Amino acid sequence: MMRRMKRTIFLATLVTVGSLSMAVAAFQQPPANAPKVVEAQKLRDNLYMLTGTGGGGNTAVFIRSDGITLVDTKNPDWGRPILDKVKTLSDKPVTQIINTHTHGDHVSGNVEMPMNVEIIVQENTKANMQVMRPVTGIEQPPRQVFKEHNGFGLPTKTFKTTMKVNKGPDEIDLYYFGRGHTNGDAWVVFPAIRVVHAGDIFSGKNIPLLDANNFGSGVLIGDTLAKAAKALNGKVDTVITGHSTTMTVADLSEYAEFNKEFMRDVQAAKKAGKSVDEVAASWKMPEKYKGYAAPAGAQGAARLKANVQIVFDETK
Repeated sequence: MMRRMKRTIFLATLVTVGSLSMAVAAFQQPPANAPKVVEAQKLRDNLYMLTGTGGGGNTAVFIRSDGITLVDTKNPDWGRPILDKVKTLSDKPVTQIINTHTHGDHVSGNVEMPMNVEIIVQENTKANMQVMRPVTGIEQPPRQVFKEHNGFGLPTKTFKTTMKVNKGPDEIDLYYFGRGHTNGDAWVVFPAIRVVHAGDIFSGKNIPLLDANNFGSGVLIGDTLAKAAKALNGKVDTVITGHSTTMTVADLSEYAEFNKEFMRDVQAAKKAGKSVDEVAASWKMPEKYKGYAAPAGAQGAARLKANVQIVFDETK
């Protein structure tokens, strides 16, 4: 019994540490000659989630009556492997892309897509993609893939707060609920099949990556997540996360509260006169969130400290 319990704890630790490092690793490009293997997970008859080690964020493949919509296109040089995998799922052409936010591990495959593809983003994300700033806490600068391709792959259409695209069972509803991971995090809802792609504002149950360079917010992210959970409750059964497994709206609500509590704890510590270093060194994952990925190693510690600093900077 004791041996079985130790094994269970060990496996849970592996999952926790792995899920925290996944989003950071997504920005670290593998060797150019490394195989780019895309795997497809069927979520509905007409919806798949594409993953791949070193590829970056989760890609959704929505098979419409007249074509295919992709949500996010992974790291540089992963566009062609995505298209190759899509061909095994459907003979329809890719005609539409929706990017959830600006980061290179979610948008870079755009440049390998068909010439006439429609690319839709939240309006702040378009401005961010035109610049491709470094990501807060990530030392490796992003590749300027759109400059390399003379602007091809940049958005062709934007929305501010909501937009409906396509019709009938092919309808996709786009929402922007506010700042969080960046200032342009789009939520992509497939209403007929009750699924939403959340991108990296909900990358998984972990310490979020707050990208202040692209106007993300440690003070507002909890409220933004809560608004999303409230709006999607009763409309969505499955949440595609940015880098983890699929989850539920209940998980999303819990994650919103986790981020609110983190903000309140950091703000209280600042008010008490503690420094960023002191808060980062003393913060522990609350017991009720024991399934969440706790900061692990140098990368985890750096992300925690960066998030504390961002909340400090936003709190006057």
